[in-house]
Formats: sequence, structure tokens, C-alpha cells
Amino acid sequence: MMLQRYLIALAGNPNTGKSTVFNKLTGLKQHTGNWPGKTVVLAQGSYTYQGHTYEIYDLPGTYSLSASSPEEEVARDFICSGQPQVTVVVVDATCLERNLHLVLQITQLTTSVIVCLNLMDEAKRQNMVLDVHQLEEELGVPVIPTTATTSEGLQALQDAIARVTHGALRPQPRSLQLDQEHLASSFYTHAERIADQVVANSQQGCDFSARLDKVVTSRHLSIPLMLGLLASILWITIVGANYPSDLLAHLFFQLEDLLTTLFIKLGSPAWLHGALIFGMFRGLAWVVSVMLPPMAIFFPLFTLLEDFGYLPRLAFNLDGLFQKAGAHGKQSLTMAMGFGCNAAGIIAARIIDSPRERLLAILTNNFVPCNGRFPMLIVMGTIMASSVVGAQMGGCVAALVVLVALVFSVLATLMISKLLTSTVLRGELSYFILELPPYRRPQIGTVLVRSFLDRALSVLWRAVIVAAPCGLLTWILANITFHDITLLGHLSNWLQPLGQAMGLDGVVLLGFILGLPANEIVIPIIFMGYLSQGSLMEVQGLAAIQDVLVANGWTWLTALNFMIFTIFHWPCGTTLLTIKKETGSLKWTLLSILLPTAFGITICVVLTKIVDILYVGCS
Repeated sequence: MMLQRYLIALAGNPNTGKSTVFNKLTGLKQHTGNWPGKTVVLAQGSYTYQGHTYEIYDLPGTYSLSASSPEEEVARDFICSGQPQVTVVVVDATCLERNLHLVLQITQLTTSVIVCLNLMDEAKRQNMVLDVHQLEEELGVPVIPTTATTSEGLQALQDAIARVTHGALRPQPRSLQLDQEHLASSFYTHAERIADQVVANSQQGCDFSARLDKVVTSRHLSIPLMLGLLASILWITIVGANYPSDLLAHLFFQLEDLLTTLFIKLGSPAWLHGALIFGMFRGLAWVVSVMLPPMAIFFPLFTLLEDFGYLPRLAFNLDGLFQKAGAHGKQSLTMAMGFGCNAAGIIAARIIDSPRERLLAILTNNFVPCNGRFPMLIVMGTIMASSVVGAQMGGCVAALVVLVALVFSVLATLMISKLLTSTVLRGELSYFILELPPYRRPQIGTVLVRSFLDRALSVLWRAVIVAAPCGLLTWILANITFHDITLLGHLSNWLQPLGQAMGLDGVVLLGFILGLPANEIVIPIIFMGYLSQGSLMEVQGLAAIQDVLVANGWTWLTALNFMIFTIFHWPCGTTLLTIKKETGSLKWTLLSILLPTAFGITICVVLTKIVDILYVGCS
């Protein structure tokens, strides 16, 4: 017997918890965050309840059916199409009056409406009392109070959806007497009247957010606070990553010995052992032991700030700088998403209404380091700091070095944005309105699991998939000789003049080129190129990395130029495909490669030349 399927639309204002409701009902992992506009695509999922399958569509948030952005048009058109059997409108219980405007609009178009009164836990914390029965009477539709983060009320929501779809419950929305000449104000008038009748509110709960915002969004304190938070996260990441990194390195070292013993017992040829162990296995071991610990610490901390509600305040604080650069304030949100993944930041640019400003955000997103480049910066910053000030103070200095690199990446984003808006992307700057959501207590357990599984492990898995074949390819290039020089040597020698001018060398540039599929594999490729036997050294921690670098002529200037080029070079393969898909243009995709690469090469060459001049002048 085939299960009957019903189509359910999940609508609501931005930042009301729609994606959380969607995830809880479907068991999927649509990314959620405490800032408006997180959902920029129409997500689809399903669940089975009482023998029937319900297809749920999580629509992008919209304040009104009079849509002003492409994502809001998606929500409006889907609701108005008549396809959904039920439209569930997710409402923020702490901002009922504003949310009711959309509810009233939808109830005038369809009778099959259910109101999901979400965030009831926050309403209680703010000493708000809502008369749910009175709200049902005023609207004429079922109202289900929920707290989606804890799944409270979701069983009742599923039951209400089932009853409406099967006709056991028939909503009868109230017909409103609307002034057609002043339609929008009529909806707001009705929303205000209903909210006044059903909400008893004590303002004491809002005092905390107001007091904290005076500090977080202060003209004088906001930027120092932002830098302090970021420096703290980086310090915790750098100091905390050392121990698990050494532990993982030791475990992989032991495992390599076991695998080598197994190959010897099986009588495997030396070339097979070299390709699989010295090429593929050590490449994987380097990626996991060096890259996983920083990601496993940094991203949970970053996600805690996101869930707390800090990212919209970050956008508010940076809006003035982006305006001076001719960019939209929401570009700072897409930039923040880029710190997690540049491809995700580019998709998030859909929250910007203006096509010109959206393209600007896409072209400049790669100027901030993503999760694949963060571990490279942290590793190199730690090595550079330890060599200068020693291990005891190395963590603090390394955090400061990486912080300066990140600030420089933001300044570069603003500089390139100004250059583009003054040349190929001239146009009028659109207005910027952003809702500052309330501060919310992060669900620490959920955040830790979600950020580790969805961000750290997913990125690591992508790197592992790429690291194995790239490690094998690099081993082959390093073990096939032509005129007594390996193919890897020929390629690096060809790149040597440019690398030398940049204060690097040909091996480093070759590592970046071969690392196009994923930035996480750049460092392993570089080390394989440095070692004469064409295989990675055994994974023995950061001290061993430093020894190899120094033996190959690295100085503090080499490490600094490496960090600069790590930030400013071409996007990875996934990001390039995303840019091509979002812009639909090969021209803009090529420009997204040229801009950061030319900027990075220029900075490295100029810095190297200045240091050479100063060194000669002082000698």
C-alpha cells in the first residue's frame, strides 16, 4: 500500500526558528544561525506521521508577501501557487505584533494555515504571557506553542498538520475589513490590535539585550571588543590544538609501523609500499593530525558566537566601513560566512538584493581565509612565533600574528571593494536595513556536535578524499626522474623565478597549484616536494615541520609571505564551481581568480623587495 504524500509549506519572518523546526521534523541538518536571512535556498525534506508522508519546504524568510528580494519572491510565489495542502507560519513569540503582519496576509490567501508560536522559552525568560486560546480566536486558525530547540510542542504541531490535511480540523481565518488604498497599514493596525489583546509583557527581560548592545555596538568599544573576541578564540585554538595534534601524530606513526610490517610480510614491492604508505597514507596522516585539531576547536567557538547573536552586530559595526568602500552592509555577513567556507559565503550573498552589490560580495569573498586555510595560518603562525619568542610565549604571539593576518584580509576586502565600485562595478549604493535578533543562550551541546560534525569533519572528509590521490600523484612526480631530476623538481624549477621574487620558492608555488582541489593539502604537498626521497617525513609534530622548513632555507620572511599568499590566492575548486553557478559567467569566475592572486603576488613581491633593500642598507 502506497503512503499518501502531503505538501507542507514552512513560512515565516527571518530568524524565527523555521530551519530549526524543519530540522527537528525532518531529521535533516539545514544550517541554522541566530541572524536574519540564514535560509537563502528552498530546502526540502520529509517525515512520516501516522502512516502518511509529509513533504516540507523550508521557505526563505520574508516579512511580507510584497517581496523585495529574489528569496522573498520564492516564498511568496510558493505560498500563492496553491500547491501546499497546509502552510505552517512560524512566529517569534517575543515579537508577535511584527510577525502577525505576515500571518494575516497569508490567512487572506488560504484557509489551511497553522501558526507555530515558536521561541516560547525566550518569551518566558522575558516575562511575557501569551494567551494562546485568545490568539486562536482572533486569527481563526490553530496556534501551536513550541520551543523547537528542545522539540517541545512539535508532536502537537505534527498532529495539527495531520488533522488539517485530513479535514478533521478546518481553520476558519477571520475575514478582515481592509482599506484597499492603505493595505499595508491596515494589516499593521490589525496586527497591533491582536497583539495588544493576547500579550501581557514585562519589559524587564529586554533590559539585558539593550544593556549589552550599548557595549557591543558602541562607536568606541565595538571594534576593540571584536578584535579581543577573535584574539581569544585564536589563542584557545592555537594552544589547545598542540596536544591533540601531537597525540594524533603519534598514533599515525604507530599505525604506519604496523602497515609497513604488514607490507614486508606480504612481500610487497618497494614501489607499492612507497606509493601507498609514503604517498597516500602520510598525506592523509598529515591532513588529519595537523588540520583536524584547529578546526575542531575554532569552529565550535565561532558557532557559539553565531548562535549567541553576535554576527548581526558584527555587520552593524562594520557597515560604515563597507559603505565607504561602496559595498552593502550585508557583505560583512557573507564575509563572516566565508570564514567558515568561501563557497557558503558566496551562496549567502543571495541575501543582498542588488545584483551589483551581490556580485561585489561574491568577487571579494575569497579575500578572507576559509576553514581550509585557517589551519595553514595557525600552523605557520605557531612555527614563526615559536622560533622568535620560544614555546612559552609562542601561543600568545601566534594568536596575535594570525589576528593581524585576519584584520589585513578584511582591510584588503574593503580595498578591493572600493577598487571595483570605482571601476567595473559602479552604481548607486542601496540602503541597508538589518534586524538585530535578541541575544540567545547557545545550546552548547548541540553547537559542539553540529559544528564538529557538520563543519570540522565534513571539511576534513573533503580534504581526506582529495589528499589520498594528490599524495599519490605527488609521490609519482617525486619518484620519476628525467635527466637525473624528478618531474616534481622540473616543475618546481620552472616556478622558481616567480617563487624567489615572492620570497618563497618553486616548491611552495607548486604546492598551492596542486592544492587547487582543497587548500588543506597544500602543506603536505610542499613537504613531500622538499624531501629528496619523494615521500613525506613521519608525522612527528610542529617541531619536525620547523626543522624541515629551516633546512630548506625558510626564514621569518618566507613564513610571512607564505601566510600572505595563503590568504590571497585563487579560490579552491569547490568555490570556483560555486562562483560560476551563482554568476553564470566565465568572465566573473576568471576575475575571482585574478583579483586575489594578483593582490597576493604583488604584496609578497613588494614586501620581499623592501626587506632586501633594508637588509642591504643595514649590512
